[in-house]
Amino acid sequence: MRAAVIVVASMTLAACASTGVAPTASTPPTISSPSSASARAGTAPPAAGDDWPTYHGDLRRTGVSASMPLTAGVPTVVAALDLGAAVYASPLVVDGTTVVASERNDVVGLDNTGRQLWRTSLGAPASRSELPCGNIDPLGITGTPVYDATTKLVYLVAEHGGPPSHEIVALSPLDGTVAWRTSVDLPGVDAKAMQQRGALSLAGGKVWVPFGGLAGDCGDYKGRLVGVPLTGAHAPVAYTVPTQREAGIWTPAGPTLTDDGHLLVAVGNGASGPGDPYDTSDSVLELDGTTLVDSFSPSSWASDNAADLDLGSQGPALVGDRWVFIAGKSGTAYVLHQGHLGGIGGEVSQAALCTSFGGTAVVDNVVYVPCTDGLRAIRISSTGAMDVLWQSDAAVTGSPVVGGGRVWSLDPGAGVLHTIDPATGRSLGQVTVGVTSRFATPAISGTQLYVPTMTGLTIVRTS
Repeated sequence: MRAAVIVVASMTLAACASTGVAPTASTPPTISSPSSASARAGTAPPAAGDDWPTYHGDLRRTGVSASMPLTAGVPTVVAALDLGAAVYASPLVVDGTTVVASERNDVVGLDNTGRQLWRTSLGAPASRSELPCGNIDPLGITGTPVYDATTKLVYLVAEHGGPPSHEIVALSPLDGTVAWRTSVDLPGVDAKAMQQRGALSLAGGKVWVPFGGLAGDCGDYKGRLVGVPLTGAHAPVAYTVPTQREAGIWTPAGPTLTDDGHLLVAVGNGASGPGDPYDTSDSVLELDGTTLVDSFSPSSWASDNAADLDLGSQGPALVGDRWVFIAGKSGTAYVLHQGHLGGIGGEVSQAALCTSFGGTAVVDNVVYVPCTDGLRAIRISSTGAMDVLWQSDAAVTGSPVVGGGRVWSLDPGAGVLHTIDPATGRSLGQVTVGVTSRFATPAISGTQLYVPTMTGLTIVRTS
């Protein structure tokens, strides 16, 4: 493996939209600069880096920055921002502005030093007392937003309280002005039992919003992918998993965009178990808009469903132009064929690997997999076979990103970001960033990483 070379990539609803909402005036975030950052006083600010406009940098979810300079020395925290609420979503970087969305339904624009440029409040979030179950309180913006270069807008979904509801909001990354907003609560489910955790995506002139359920799997929810025109001018459409309940599309990585413009989604356990008819749960689905064109489920799907050991916890990873890698809660990983996922039991290969939650990073034919017992590097051969290259020597379980000749991954429990040798899996350094959610993943731009925390954002300088 080459350590130094890193290569990148219908249902309708009558809804009202409002336009031209200006950002609210608000107190700037509290910024603490540790002593190591103070030593940089008087130095020039870092140069603006490339955009990071979506979860893991691109719609293929590769998690790779091709422009980060080779990392030298020990990473350093240059700013720790208290935004007054937890940040579960990955930050975006657009034209030098870092866009951070919080569970308080605040969206903040920052420059690359952490200085606030604007803040927009989108309304009160839902409180835990209003929800039938769940583990985020308050519950506001959880899924990672997405930026579209044609409309020059950032799209995100905010959950509101009184009663719980969901709306998509399109806003400018330049100044936080809201262009339009509309409901994405469609008939057929209980809105208060639905949760928007997965990253948003773009395809076919629409922004796509995945939905699953709350922690605890309570209430009448179903996995659903809602498509909203980028202009907000027409009613949303949706694909809903054909199960009696559950089968959430909830993994934080969200849908993966294929080269032919289709979306791959991972689906959790559904209502069907042993002896019941197949209900398209515990699966990878390929969707062309709201049309299901292909699917894969393990031959053990029914028993997986009964034991909550489904594929819904990890996003599908595209490996080159031939393979799809997927793992989940059962400990078994699968390689599928792009364009022919294989149906039930139709994998190209399978292997006992690990329990995986979150999003992968992919460099050439190597997949970096977030495992609950430590990060793995997996090489996919020309025949689709899997080879484990290494398991990390540190307790890193976060969804990895790659840049500067290193793999970057979090130990969420300790609040530590590790820089990892991509050839060996050995931790080459670490820096304390603050407590994060188990699904937190950094954004990369220039020489900096932007890490979402349970109080806001930490900015790390890598060189």
